[in-house]
Amino acid sequence: MSMTPDPAAPASSPGQPPRQPRTGARTLAITSGKGGVGKTFVTANLAAALAARGLKVLVLDADLGLANLDVVLNLHPKLTLHDVFTEKATLEQAILPAPGGFSVLLAGSGMVEYSRLTPEVRDKLLHIIDLVKPRFDWVLLDTGAGISDVVLYAISLATDVLVVATPEPTSLTDAYATIKVLATQQERRQVGLLVNQANRVGEGKLICGQLQQVLQRFVGQQPGQPFRLELMGEVKADPAVRQAVLKRQLVLEHYPGCDAAQAIKALAAKLLG
Repeated sequence: MSMTPDPAAPASSPGQPPRQPRTGARTLAITSGKGGVGKTFVTANLAAALAARGLKVLVLDADLGLANLDVVLNLHPKLTLHDVFTEKATLEQAILPAPGGFSVLLAGSGMVEYSRLTPEVRDKLLHIIDLVKPRFDWVLLDTGAGISDVVLYAISLATDVLVVATPEPTSLTDAYATIKVLATQQERRQVGLLVNQANRVGEGKLICGQLQQVLQRFVGQQPGQPFRLELMGEVKADPAVRQAVLKRQLVLEHYPGCDAAQAIKALAAKLLG
């Protein structure tokens, strides 16, 4: 997946091309068409894999209103993104160290006021991204699932996108819908795909090929550069993942030799080129 800045950059509307990115951290939105596919698990462990390579990494919980990154990392924050939005805390106070050697900016769960893309939410989120980018090497945006305005706007703030899907039919259908929207509304010409909970080696390649073939019928007809769906990796179904999730631990820290941990490390290596 090319990590060079996309000429299309975040705009004020999720349906428009993104703004020209400012200098600073590489920004990667990690999203999914459907919930429950392991998106936050992938985000947290990918951050740990990048941090292990000596990079300064921030995970921003962009799942405004239904945040659960704190649960995955077993953190109990006193201050969240909500406090920064409402000016009850500074950005420095709200950024916390996480297991795995990276930093997190957590969102408060159940905040109904952030479930819609109001001008205030849009401006505040954009402002936060612009503030953190110069301070880190990588900023990972753990977005919500689906194609709501809030999710699409959060994605538009990133240079690159990684869609997480499982082999389950509804997950693939929703992943296709998400990728199609990103290609048509945000005019992205390349999106990364990670197949989680793969049943066998090579399943990710098969799924990526099938999705690319279907997408080509619609997205391929758009003018300009051809659309490319790039397989960034596959994470096989692994009992160690379930154990880590139940214990609220990073699989990279507690089961570093398992297949899933090795797959996440390979994903980090591929992102770094």
